[in-house]
Amino acid sequence: MRFLLTDEQREFARTLDGMLGASGTPAVVRAWAAGEQKPGRELWSRVAAAGVFALAVPERHRGMGPLPVELALSFVELGRHAVPGPLVETVAAAAFLERLGEEAGAGGWLPRIAAGDAVVSLCAGAPYALDADAADDVLVVQGDTVRRTDTHGPVQPSFDPARRLARPLGGTVVARGPAVTAAAAHAVDVARLATAAQSLGLGRALLAATVSHAERRAQFQVPIGSFQAVKHRLADTLMGLEFAQPLVYAAALALAAGAPSAGREVAAAKVAAGEAGYAAARTALQLHGALGYTEELDLSLWIRKARPLRDAWGTPADCRARVLAG
Repeated sequence: MRFLLTDEQREFARTLDGMLGASGTPAVVRAWAAGEQKPGRELWSRVAAAGVFALAVPERHRGMGPLPVELALSFVELGRHAVPGPLVETVAAAAFLERLGEEAGAGGWLPRIAAGDAVVSLCAGAPYALDADAADDVLVVQGDTVRRTDTHGPVQPSFDPARRLARPLGGTVVARGPAVTAAAAHAVDVARLATAAQSLGLGRALLAATVSHAERRAQFQVPIGSFQAVKHRLADTLMGLEFAQPLVYAAALALAAGAPSAGREVAAAKVAAGEAGYAAARTALQLHGALGYTEELDLSLWIRKARPLRDAWGTPADCRARVLAG
């Protein structure tokens, strides 16, 4: 398959990249990790104004979607700039609500999600919800039942401090039955695609930062980037990201077409992009040396996201099993 982005898609990605680049995301990430939500909610509003959340919401609910390819493009940029918050969970919740319909209050929530007025965390098949303390609503799917809650337990420590995990408590059952199971399966596919795109963008940012460092850092009076071992390590990292990218966009096309293979293609993309992003983090950590372990260095905010993103919404083993299940 030969996949080329349109001029409009490229311009959308460039515009989003420029907006996020001017938003001072490292400070936003640190504030979010400390439980200070105001800078993150302000950035959330700017992301919504750019149309990102509307891409997951149908036009009849004041959105522009669902448009999986453009959504993947958006999440590459969100990952590149390490934007915090339940971004994936909110677009997955939009996909879930759209499939379930008015039984789950789709008409009330979807326009608010599209406009950026609602932060929703979806928790499906996991004990913890991401950023339940910041979300306006948490949807908890267990088997064929979904309940809604705004109550949660204490925030748990995470390898990535900006991923604030908490166990949802209580809540009201809003729907039961096979329709919940089917809607949740679709939402998981959307979440995996968005997470894969985030990992891809994160990996690109880590590689760019590491190449820049290798050009500046000198050893034996020459840049370390001139060493053959360093060149090979950077090349291997680049190849992993280059191989993952077409899988991400092919999965987005399959999801847009409603192809029977979409779930498997999304799972394959999630494995490739997650592993590539994690490899980029390991390369960045090694080639930056002791600097890579410094929390004061902004790079650490990117490094610490890579492994949680690799494992979120399906570990590599889970996703490989989905591919092999056929």
